Amino acid sequence: MIFWKGMSEKCVEIEVAAMFNKMIAGILPYMPKKLVWMFSKEYIAGETIEEAIVNAKKLNDEGILTTIDVLGEFITTLEEAEENKKEYLDVIDAAEKAGVEGNYSLKPTFFGLLIDKDVAFTHIREIVAKAASYGNFIRIDMEDSPCTDMEIEMYRQLKQEFPGNVGLVVQSYLRRTRVDIESLEDLNSEEFPVNLRVCKGIYVEPEEIAFKKYEEVNSHFLDDVELMFQKKMYPAIATHDIPLVEGAFKLIEKYNVPRDKYEFQMLYGVTPGLRKSILDKGHRMRVYVPFGKQWFGYSTRRLKENPKMAGVIIKALFKKG
Repeated sequence: MIFWKGMSEKCVEIEVAAMFNKMIAGILPYMPKKLVWMFSKEYIAGETIEEAIVNAKKLNDEGILTTIDVLGEFITTLEEAEENKKEYLDVIDAAEKAGVEGNYSLKPTFFGLLIDKDVAFTHIREIVAKAASYGNFIRIDMEDSPCTDMEIEMYRQLKQEFPGNVGLVVQSYLRRTRVDIESLEDLNSEEFPVNLRVCKGIYVEPEEIAFKKYEEVNSHFLDDVELMFQKKMYPAIATHDIPLVEGAFKLIEKYNVPRDKYEFQMLYGVTPGLRKSILDKGHRMRVYVPFGKQWFGYSTRRLKENPKMAGVIIKALFKKG
């Protein structure tokens, strides 16, 4: 193995593992759905709202809030957008009737943002109004960079009409994010603070608009959270990264932030031990609860975005025979 000359044995091991994971991540989308489901079911709350409600209530029993999301994005027709809107309205009614302690997340492309942004806005406004009728809340997910300006503008419009019933997501790996947070300060108030989920970001973006290095992204993540504390906004700190959790703890202590002025958020099925440790310290925790028949596309996209998970999948498949 002359080509590895000069590299440590550990570096070689890491490089080989990375190549293997990338290869597996590329193959899995073409494998039988039943096989992929063996892994995915750990991270998907079911195919139906009934299954999602059962799993959301289990989280509630542990003292965890939820945000329910119907899987799907990037549709091709406005007829699909109409159907998706109807499904969300039914989901809200069902979850509220069941007494789920949580709110809802949605992706604007699921309602035709890239086809007709006015139609998408009308659908999403109706969904926000439905949630508001129950005194509840809708989180507008942030998607890839072509959607960023449109989704910020959508949030701005809806926040003015429904000041306490709508939030947005920002991605710390985007170079523009600090400016975007500052631009929303005019919407902020003590009664209805700007509510933003801060996450790292998962889409593949060019280096000119997105930070690439792990340390750089983490640094900006904590800078964004700190800025929100300084502006008296409400950050939803969405991470499974221990250094970021510990960094957030320090910021909470530094600014003496009351426990009802922020929350931590995690994905369904991911790092339950870390999740429990945060909860045990008395911090508010919310878990993203995705469900729906489009779970396969969601799962395979997440694999392409994070090939390291491929190794976990293979181990899980072998363990289960």
